[in-house]
Amino acid sequence: MYRSTSSARLWRIVGLTALAATLLLLGGFVYALQDMLNPRLPAPAEATKPSPEASQPGLAEAAEVNVVAIGDSLTKGTGDATGDGYVRQVVNGLSDLWDKPVKLLNNLAVAGMRTDQLLEKLKRDSGYRYAIRQANLILLTIGGNDLFQHAQSGAEEEGDVIDPQRLERMLPGALKRFEEVLSLLNRLNPNATVVYVGLYNPFYDLMEMRDGSLQVQQWNERAYALIHRYPQMQMIPTFDLFESRIGDYLSPDHFHPNHDGYAQIAARIMQSLK
Repeated sequence: MYRSTSSARLWRIVGLTALAATLLLLGGFVYALQDMLNPRLPAPAEATKPSPEASQPGLAEAAEVNVVAIGDSLTKGTGDATGDGYVRQVVNGLSDLWDKPVKLLNNLAVAGMRTDQLLEKLKRDSGYRYAIRQANLILLTIGGNDLFQHAQSGAEEEGDVIDPQRLERMLPGALKRFEEVLSLLNRLNPNATVVYVGLYNPFYDLMEMRDGSLQVQQWNERAYALIHRYPQMQMIPTFDLFESRIGDYLSPDHFHPNHDGYAQIAARIMQSLK
């Protein structure tokens, strides 16, 4: 009797163990089948992790906008009796537009500056380079003196007002230096928005100097192609503003904008940054 009871108990244990093993194998098979039919994807956060560059806020999203202005007399504001130029009008306008601090850290523009002189500053001047690195908005004008200074000096020697051929000869070298300027700015501060103000012909209303517009337009077209390489850079056209309304927008020196002319430039810059 004892042996019979023990034997029955043993067979029950064996049977339960076999059943448990069968259920375990069956469960594993079902799990594997579900995994094959419905594979699990990575979590969205892992699949779309942003790069450091993509995390950089735009100007409209930034807590504050720090502006550095560089270049020639147009950025200096020469010709504006109020002293505002386009730079101060942009700073004030953006502050109102975005309702947050917009600070002009430095206006480092120098009247008469050419591309070679700006390059030297960007390469050698530690204070200049430091200021560039602190900005998230850089305003720039350059190139006009490369073209018109040489053209006018040549004209004086030759007894003419302007020499379009001399302007033509100035273009390749000046554009090459301009390309270096953009490259250096990008290396110094790749996250800053750079706004370049294109050239205009201040002598368009003088028949003997109107041909200079052809070279100015060549400059603008090639400068735009260079700027287009950098997603954070943009070019603001001004040629049409001054060609059609030189009498309204130029100062008495017949070269630099007056306050209203600078206001037109500032309005275009703010429109581009919205």
